[in-house]
Amino acid sequence: MRHVLPIFAVLLAGMEIRAEELKPMMDVPYGKHPRQVLDFYPAKSDKPTPVVFYIHGGGWQGGDKKTNPKRFNDKGISVVAINYRYVKQAVEEKVEPPVKAPLEDAMRALQFTRSKAKEWNLDKTKIGATGGSAGGCSSLWLAFHDDMADKNSKDPISQESTRLYCAAVDGAQTSLDPKELREWMPNYGYGAHAFGLPNFQSLIDNREKVSKWIKEYSPIEHVSKDDPPIGLFYGGDKDAKVGDSPKDPTHSPILGIKLEEKLKATGVDTILVFPGHPNEKYKNSGDYLIDHLLK
Repeated sequence: MRHVLPIFAVLLAGMEIRAEELKPMMDVPYGKHPRQVLDFYPAKSDKPTPVVFYIHGGGWQGGDKKTNPKRFNDKGISVVAINYRYVKQAVEEKVEPPVKAPLEDAMRALQFTRSKAKEWNLDKTKIGATGGSAGGCSSLWLAFHDDMADKNSKDPISQESTRLYCAAVDGAQTSLDPKELREWMPNYGYGAHAFGLPNFQSLIDNREKVSKWIKEYSPIEHVSKDDPPIGLFYGGDKDAKVGDSPKDPTHSPILGIKLEEKLKATGVDTILVFPGHPNEKYKNSGDYLIDHLLK
C-alpha cells in the first residue's frame, strides 16, 4: 500500500496537466507585429483533432479574432482564430499592395498552426478555413492558391503547407478585379483600398498597372481542379442573378454565383447557399465545416 498514493499522485498530476492543456491559449504570437497573434481553443480528444481556422472580417480595415468555439469544440474540433495586420498598417510599413499583409499574415498563421500540430494535438491534414466578408476572401485565397510552403527555407514554419482540407465562408468577396466585378454588378464599388487606391474609379483607371497584383491576390484567379471542397454562404437579395444591382453588392450572392460557375466548370466540389436557394444538408458554414472535418 505504500506505493499506491505516489502512483495515484503521478496519475492525477498527469490528468491535471492534460486539463491545463485544454484551456484556451490567447494572443499567441505567430509574428512580430502586435496584430500577428492568434487564439487557440483546443477540443478534448485522445487523438489529433481537426481544426477550424477562423479569419475575421472587417474589410481588412477593422474587426477582431474574438469568436465562440463551443459548437466546434463540442464536436471534437479545435479552433484557431487569428488577428492580422490591417491595410492601413501595411501602408505604414510600405507593403505593396497593402492587401498582401492581411493575406500573407493568414498564410503565416496557418503555417504556424501546423507547426504546433504535435504540441497542440492537431490533425494538420484536416484544417478548414472560415470567415465572413474579407475573412472569407482570405479563406478562399488560401483554399485556391498553390501551396506556398518553402521546403528549402531554414525556418521550419515556412516549410509547412498552406493548403486547406476545406473552406466554408460567409458573404465573401471572390474577386478583386474591378472590370469583372462591374460586369457582374453595375453598382459594385469595393476593394480599391486593397491596392492602396482612394476609390473604385481609381482602381478601374489603374487596372492595368495593378493587374499583376489582381492576379496574385484575387481568389478566383487561383482556382484549379485540385482545390478542396468549398461551401459558399450568402445573405442579401432573394434569387439574386448576375447583372443585378443589389442593395449590398460587397456581400452579394452574385459573387458566389460567379465563383461557383468557375469551380464547377473546373471540377471542384462546391455548394452555394443564398436566399431563395437553400441547401437541405447545410444551413450555414458551421454545418458544412463540422460535416467535412469529421469525415
